[in-house]
This record gives sequence, structure tokens and C-alpha cells, in this order.
Amino acid sequence: MTTTQLPTDIAGDYTLDVSHSRLGFVARHAMVTKVRGQFGEFEGTAHVDTQTPANSSVTVEIKAASVSTGSPDRDGHLKSADFFDAEQFPTWSFTSTDVARDGATWTVTGDLTIKDVTKSVAIEFEETGAATDPFGNQRVGFEGEVTVNRKDWGLTWNAALETGGVLVSEKVKLEFDLSAIKTA
Repeated sequence: MTTTQLPTDIAGDYTLDVSHSRLGFVARHAMVTKVRGQFGEFEGTAHVDTQTPANSSVTVEIKAASVSTGSPDRDGHLKSADFFDAEQFPTWSFTSTDVARDGATWTVTGDLTIKDVTKSVAIEFEETGAATDPFGNQRVGFEGEVTVNRKDWGLTWNAALETGGVLVSEKVKLEFDLSAIKTA
């Protein structure tokens, strides 16, 4: 058995390890419960500059049709023109515009584009660790989340409930559990 080694500096270029990462979301349904989902197809790269964090950068592309909530009917509705309109807008993107660091906390601000609508979001990430795995890959992990209003990206479909409130919350929490492999 080979042991892992802890890298002394995580600076460098990375590619997201999709098989060990999760891009997910949480929305309230019928105002009484939470529905969780995730995207199965995405890719991304990052440049990490630990000395000058503002020189760091992140890009991510997500296939909208890869959404999965555990319910094929709900997934189909999310892919439809009522929500993601995945046929007309198959790819979402995030491109960083600023990166700041305070210890193990990184704040990545960038342009999130969904359905041809681009809005700036600031996502706080916690550096969860770094290691050289038994296969010689230098890995780094980050966890983060941000709450957004889906209507800001034109995701406006909803239905009123007889008891008051709506079927789908406007606020959606985006969750990121990321593992990246150093490429340079």
C-alpha cells in the first residue's frame, strides 16, 4: 500500500476530477421540503496562485440536460422550456473575475451564465485539503456554496398553492464539492 503525501503548496494549474466532484443545488418544494439535485456532466479548470490569489482563475461548463434529482418526471420538467430550456441553452458557464483568499477560505467571484443571462456571483470556498494520491496525482479539494435567486437568470416558472406560497422557491442554494488534479 502506498501512502499519500501532503503537498506544501497548492499553486498550479488544475482540472476538475468530475468522478470525485459534485455540482448540486437545493430548492424548497411546496414550501415544506427540500429537493436536492446535481449535474452529472461538467468540466472545469483552475489556476491557483497562492502568493497572489487575484492572479488565480476558474472556468466551469455544465451540461444543463445532465440534471438529476432522483425523479425522471421532475428532471424532464427542469430540462424543459419552463426552467432550463436545455435544448436551446445546452451549456451553462462560470468564469471567475476575481479571486481572494483569507487563510483556507477562498472567495471566487465570477460571471454565471444560465440561458444566455449572465450575473455576477461570489462563492465562498473552504480549502478542504491537498494530497498526492497513490497514483502520483496531486489533488486539492474545495467545498463551497452560495444562495441565488433563480429568477435573476430567467427561471421564473412557478405555481401558486391553495394554502399560500408557491410550488418552487425562488431562492436556490448552489453546492460545490470539488476535487481537482494538478496538470502543471
